[in-house]
Amino acid sequence: MKNCRTLPQVIEDLSNDFKALSDRVWAVPETCYTERKSKAEHVAELKRQGFRVTEGVAGIPTAMVGEAGDSGPVIAFLGEFDALPGLSQEAGENVHTPLERNGAGHGCGHNLLGSAAMMAATAVKTWLDENGIEGRVRYYGCPAEEGGGAKAFMVRDGLFDDVSAAFTWHPENICEVLSPNSLANLRCDFHFTGKSSHAAIAPHLGRSALDAAELMSVGANYLREHVPTESRLHYAYIDTGGIAPNVVQSTATVRYSIRAPEVRSMNALYERLSDVARGAAQMTGTQVEIKPISGVSNLMGNTVLEDILWEELLDQGPVPFDDEDRAFAKKMQSAVRPEDIEFVYNRFGLEVDYDRPLADFIVPRENARMKMPGSTDVADVSWVVPLVQMHGATCAIGTPFHSWQLVAQGKSEMAKKGMIHAATVMARGALRLFKDPALIEAAQAELKARTAKTPYVSPLPEGTQPPIREMAGEEFV
Repeated sequence: MKNCRTLPQVIEDLSNDFKALSDRVWAVPETCYTERKSKAEHVAELKRQGFRVTEGVAGIPTAMVGEAGDSGPVIAFLGEFDALPGLSQEAGENVHTPLERNGAGHGCGHNLLGSAAMMAATAVKTWLDENGIEGRVRYYGCPAEEGGGAKAFMVRDGLFDDVSAAFTWHPENICEVLSPNSLANLRCDFHFTGKSSHAAIAPHLGRSALDAAELMSVGANYLREHVPTESRLHYAYIDTGGIAPNVVQSTATVRYSIRAPEVRSMNALYERLSDVARGAAQMTGTQVEIKPISGVSNLMGNTVLEDILWEELLDQGPVPFDDEDRAFAKKMQSAVRPEDIEFVYNRFGLEVDYDRPLADFIVPRENARMKMPGSTDVADVSWVVPLVQMHGATCAIGTPFHSWQLVAQGKSEMAKKGMIHAATVMARGALRLFKDPALIEAAQAELKARTAKTPYVSPLPEGTQPPIREMAGEEFV
């Protein structure tokens, strides 16, 4: 007979493995679709923990699926491990100290995110095995969440078709279970081609692609006045045609991120913006190639799973921070502004407390029902599988995301306590489903009802492939 450990005992026994995994991924920050080393760390840990691993899924070299078990319901845990450009930072420092000039850094905590998700999957797998309960556990290693939308491609390729329910989380300033709706998002490149010429001798013979890109931006600025309130247009020039002002630029590319409350309105805004681009090309005598590169849907909630995870979170209690953690968090708060701290409290409808550097509390459920103005490819999974997501407190209150300040806290014991806490809560929620399959049926029935009138439609325009070349470069294709 196997020695049956309790879930807390399993979590305790796994803690060092996954704290080490998080540190290893933190040390090799890799951006969208370049996550070769991070993926290798995840694959090695999955195999070491006894999972069967399939690599390169959905045509993405850095995506993977780890599975354990042969029969029963399939419960999935979603992990991420991509970093952000330009956020290199030394761990533990409250002043900007890049480890590498212009290097990447884990400014969204994905080193913690993937490690906790895999830890939860491993804990559930271990507990099921020791207790002789049937069930399949999957860990989805999902790259390129930061704009690459890998999960949308994984959904399109049917990788979640047999999943019964899914759990995920994200590092945050606070601790809660999400009940939100995020924004749909489409990323698209507008590539203008003109004709080069000497800007002084023969300007009339040139056709400036850069002029076209700038005129498109002017048109987009006027368009912003006439879009739904929650919609957003963001842009970045990724090719300005060169650095010589005495040459009429023959190429220019601008990348737009189009956000809207749901996919239908996002697509409508995309068409309007495309008309602006075509008008800019016509005004300048240039041509424009419009190429969507990634897209994600708006997030679909599931109250059945949210209720379960709230119960488990409340029973587990907040993250067990100690005075050493609070002292470190106070040190890190010296690197942010008072308005950053106020923003976190105001965002969740809480009274500002400047003397409380860490969220050693759980945000009340009524405060957690907020609109998330960002976007995530987790959303596409939520349209095809009942899914629940929590936030785990892993940093000082007031820490901005996508900042060096967050990178600096990513290896701290404070962050790892939040990571282990999130893994524990997710594992508890998953075991509830394995013990009571009627809960799975209820969650699936809710999803079916929610999507009856508005079935899932992929946000990816037909023919769109993972933008590995566009976001990572030729060497990663």
